[in-house]
Amino acid sequence: MLRRQIRLAAADGADVRAGFVRIRAELDLPNGFPAPVAEAARRVAAESFPVGGERIDRTDLPFATIDPADSRDLDQALHIERRRGGYRVHYAIADVAAFVAPGGPLDQEAHRRGVTLYAPDRRIPLHPEALCEGAASLLPGADRPALLWTMDLDSAGEGVAVEVRRAMVRSRAKLGYHEVQRSIDAGTASEQTLLLREVGRLREDREHDRGGVDLPTPEQEVVQDGSGWTLKFRAPLPVERWNAQMSLMCGMAAARLMLHGEIGVLRTLPPADPRDLARLRRSAQALSVPWPDATSYAAFIRTLDPTRPSHAALLAGSTVMLRGAGYTAFDGGVPDQPFHAALASEYAHVTAPLRRLVDRYAAETCVALCADREVPEWVRLALNAVPKEMSEADRRAHQYERAIVNLVEAALLQGHVGAQFTGVVTEVDERAAKGTVQLQDPAVEASIAGKDLPLGERVQLRLVEADVQRRKVRFELA
Repeated sequence: MLRRQIRLAAADGADVRAGFVRIRAELDLPNGFPAPVAEAARRVAAESFPVGGERIDRTDLPFATIDPADSRDLDQALHIERRRGGYRVHYAIADVAAFVAPGGPLDQEAHRRGVTLYAPDRRIPLHPEALCEGAASLLPGADRPALLWTMDLDSAGEGVAVEVRRAMVRSRAKLGYHEVQRSIDAGTASEQTLLLREVGRLREDREHDRGGVDLPTPEQEVVQDGSGWTLKFRAPLPVERWNAQMSLMCGMAAARLMLHGEIGVLRTLPPADPRDLARLRRSAQALSVPWPDATSYAAFIRTLDPTRPSHAALLAGSTVMLRGAGYTAFDGGVPDQPFHAALASEYAHVTAPLRRLVDRYAAETCVALCADREVPEWVRLALNAVPKEMSEADRRAHQYERAIVNLVEAALLQGHVGAQFTGVVTEVDERAAKGTVQLQDPAVEASIAGKDLPLGERVQLRLVEADVQRRKVRFELA
């Protein structure tokens, strides 16, 4: 909170928009699609996909999508039903491979991009809008080709069977997270929403049993405020967590299929470095946050409250435990390290093919394995290259997002150099005599210089720099 009353208006819209453009130029990000790519998308978007052969008709299932309200690139549609002894989850994923020919202009451009990039003023999509927001998107009221995952769960929410097939599906409704959460809170939720809550909670319980880690840190979000932009911290809604559990469940099932078939590409994360774990325990002791010796890292994290300064500092420090995430491809045999340590399970990306390149390859592998046929040659040939392409795409996306947040932080604070604020020291680098401080309003994270910074404590700060051109904000202890 502010130490004294200083009105922080939203950052000037024109200034910040110009900054967004400058960032894209610095990172050499694409602006639109080359003409051959756009033309290929328009052409394939006009094609039809008849039911028959390997594509079954499941337009009878009343699917719905749950996404941010303004989304149109809808990868996933969900339907849950009870079955004897548990549940059946039908999860339809956009069939991007039905539209993108291997080696064609759409495929080549997708490999160059890797992922969809997001900014407050525009998206840079993986595929042209004719596909990602049109013919391939699971928009309501339209028949769409999809990869239909059918996952059977027992009464505790544990998976017992899985199958994936090509299908034709039709979503009945496009739902937004806030809309669904309001219906739950008001007691007016549909049966499908209540089943999502029921199964989602069971899957959270199974995650806890496995020792999975879900850091409850609020997200720093750039939002429009009138004609300008500001920053807020936002905690995910419960329905977002339950919906994410459906995607995680599907990814775990895909990983098991590929490991059994000894071919595919996994999302992996090595176990945390014991030295990082020891360092975090020392931080907890210094902050007087109890961490019994018998309590695991995952169990300890679940006891932390991000609204408490000392806990927020520990959560910020916990992110080092998740370093080293990557993609591991294999063809013949299985990887030495196939696990995703944060999930305490094997895992693969398969549920966002409109927005992430690797999902198309992992999903095609699973379709072939379930049909007991050879994995397509175009998938095999790309497996070795895809992990490197995805790592580069993820690095570029993080760089882009960080630059945008830094820009908005500097723009919000540029008129207040010399002013005093209250914040929490969330990280300390004693060797470099610097750290990171977090303000609550505005939702700014910035560097702070100084020795003996009090980790996890509220401190009085003086803003000494807010440079919009350099996208830099710096504080010192007041």
